[in-house]
Amino acid sequence: MTQLLYQTDSYLREFTATVVGIDDEQHGVLLDRTAFYPGGGGQPGDVGKLLLGERAYPVVKMGRGGVHGIEGDLPPVGAVVTGVLDWERRYQLMRTHTAMHILCGVVWRDYGASVTGGNMEPLQGRMDFEFERLQKELVSEIEARINAEVDAAREVRVKILPRDEAFQIPDLIRTKINLLPEGIQEVRTVEIVGLDLQADGGTHVANTREVGHIRIADYKSKGGINKRIYIELTG
Repeated sequence: MTQLLYQTDSYLREFTATVVGIDDEQHGVLLDRTAFYPGGGGQPGDVGKLLLGERAYPVVKMGRGGVHGIEGDLPPVGAVVTGVLDWERRYQLMRTHTAMHILCGVVWRDYGASVTGGNMEPLQGRMDFEFERLQKELVSEIEARINAEVDAAREVRVKILPRDEAFQIPDLIRTKINLLPEGIQEVRTVEIVGLDLQADGGTHVANTREVGHIRIADYKSKGGINKRIYIELTG
């Protein structure tokens, strides 16, 4: 099992690890520990490089099973490498993912709308909610409220809990469908203190003030009561 360093330290930019396997199909390697987020929950996987002596192996994609997809030759099994994240991209994704949680938290708290889907790229994302109607005035109100939560400088806390304990938390799953497989015995939670608490596997900033200003760039109906909100981060 690979030790997932990003689960407890989203700010880790470099780490050492041992290559424990080769995946020819995905043209990549498995490591005994990693800070590369593999992707999931709408957040893309990390990219960066593995260093071995003077050689750099570009990590261009995180594949199935935590495989680090490499461009070019692969480092050998047993090699001790230094993993280096593309930190600018990762930090932008951390800010964006936290912004999505702020949006979700405000919409749930103030309007009782469930999430039906979402996706993100660095500094922009979209989230779908169960709104019957979504008009310009309401969108402006939501934008003001989410930025008030940024300005409130709320702490963001991460915990890993036993499954039974985690599921005693009310409204832990905000998506319309519970995406946590039955076999998972531990649940990672992300809490924006005073606003939001959800099961989540992605990476986040430590305080909402790091997110910066959130702009609702667009909104549209996706049919029925499904409404989509697009956000962008500035600054």
